[in-house]
Amino acid sequence: MKQSEINEMSVEEIKEKMVDFKKQHADLKMAHSVTPLENPLQIKRARKTLARLATELTKRENQ
Repeated sequence: MKQSEINEMSVEEIKEKMVDFKKQHADLKMAHSVTPLENPLQIKRARKTLARLATELTKRENQ
């Protein structure tokens, strides 16, 4: 997910996406620990997107 897409979202949408990406990240980590993923970069992508969402949420709450 690109930063421009995140900027267009509302606070509630960001919170919903954060829940989705947290679950996705946990699932990917668990799947990778059992059997190696075909594309382990998915874990990195999910983690970075989650960080972008959290940063945007913090920025909006502090304004």
